[in-house]
Amino acid sequence: MGLSRRLELRQSQSLVMTPQLLQAIRLLQLSHLELAAQVEAELERNPLLERVDDASEANDAQSISEPTTAPDIPQEQARDWSPDEPQIERGTLEADFGTSFDNVFPEDSTSPRPEASAADEGLTLSSAPPHANNSQSNSGDNGPNVEATLAANISLADHLEAQLDLATNDPQTRLIGRFLIDAIDEGGYLTETTAEIATRLGIDEARVMIVLTLVQSFEPTGIGARNLGECLALQLRERDRYDPAMQTLIAHLDLVARHDHAALRKLCSVDNDDLADMLAELRQLQPKPGRAFGGAPSQTLVPDAFVRHSRDGGFIVELNNDTLPRILLNRAYHVKLMQSARTEKDRTFLSECLQSGDWLTRSLEQRARTILKVTSEIVRQQEGFFAHGAAHLRPLNLKTIADAIEMHESTISRVTANKALGTERGVFPMKYFFSAAVAGADGGDIHAAEAIRHRIRHLIGTEITPRDVLSDDAIVKKLHDEGIEVARRTVTKYRESLRIPSSIERRRAMSVKKG
Repeated sequence: MGLSRRLELRQSQSLVMTPQLLQAIRLLQLSHLELAAQVEAELERNPLLERVDDASEANDAQSISEPTTAPDIPQEQARDWSPDEPQIERGTLEADFGTSFDNVFPEDSTSPRPEASAADEGLTLSSAPPHANNSQSNSGDNGPNVEATLAANISLADHLEAQLDLATNDPQTRLIGRFLIDAIDEGGYLTETTAEIATRLGIDEARVMIVLTLVQSFEPTGIGARNLGECLALQLRERDRYDPAMQTLIAHLDLVARHDHAALRKLCSVDNDDLADMLAELRQLQPKPGRAFGGAPSQTLVPDAFVRHSRDGGFIVELNNDTLPRILLNRAYHVKLMQSARTEKDRTFLSECLQSGDWLTRSLEQRARTILKVTSEIVRQQEGFFAHGAAHLRPLNLKTIADAIEMHESTISRVTANKALGTERGVFPMKYFFSAAVAGADGGDIHAAEAIRHRIRHLIGTEITPRDVLSDDAIVKKLHDEGIEVARRTVTKYRESLRIPSSIERRRAMSVKKG
């Protein structure tokens, strides 16, 4: 077969992911904290974008500009749902910039587009509700910022490094010590082995051990330990209570956890009273010495949407205004800057800022719409949970939601990632409402795995005396009597996922508590 050159004309279709569309997809899966950081970065980069701190400022901004696009989200922000409600609107987004992408953000064809505004010099307002941010509300106050006068918390690493500088003047020791301190986690434990640290530094492990001994002498006592036993041993040594009996007790912490007092008495060669005193002394120790300095600030689970009962017996789904940033696109400022621009490079930059700002405001609006639509369908599918509790959760997967609102499963996955739902029963991650299906006994109704976990927790919670403790086999039988067909290994897996000890450990713990 000979090789030759020739010209061919072909026509094909392909999906082109523009940078703007990629940004819209990325915004969809961000949590509210990540979204706030993303918007803040855009505000710093784009001079045409402005933050709106409250509704009154937005109204003032609009009053001095030309007519603008009316926001859509406030009209749809609260949606009543009842079993007889017709299905919500569906559609696809025909993205700008020459790109079409189905089932990412449904576009409401009835809503006016920002570029259709009567005058380009106006302000285009993003449809996301205002973000509750009062940090600038007292900008007119000339008084000092109280927050600026607060003392910063000293971290565990800073505390240890200060002691290291006082303990030695040797540069090599300080270098090794800082490597060790960097490898200590928030609980105060060394997360790397001395061999790994020695390899990284290119020195002998014995030298690392010497410096580790120095670090372990710092406050708080027990810092730099490689395991729980070593941490407790360091604290007992400081109290001069690390005798042979206590050494044996520390070496058998697994028996302490199982409350196997008979074996501990035999190993430690002590009687009941001595063992009780040793265990009481053990409880006074700090298993996580670094906890006193705190760690990374805990992130409270903030709901992105709320679900509450309505008067007609249905449910109301509404977005959380505090998680939705609100920004303005200042078109008047764009016109002013374009008139004063001297070079083509400046005009190109301003055009790009206008284009990206316009896309960001509409992406935030579509993100809010999509979250509201997916949340409404979750409430529709899991009506039993919102009405009666976790025991009435139904099996649910992404495909069910995607088919109901005619979106792609990947879109549903992005919407439910890093999002939470506030209900009258608490705040739950959106992923909580998606649960695998478990077959019912004798061909009965299927059950959600999360509902079965809830039932297992309830059964174990009814145990009062050691005689009431249920084995995994007994739980399997009770579930079967309730019409739930589940294997013993599945019950064990669910119980362990709930961090519930085995029946033997629960029975022993009850016996010790009763004694």
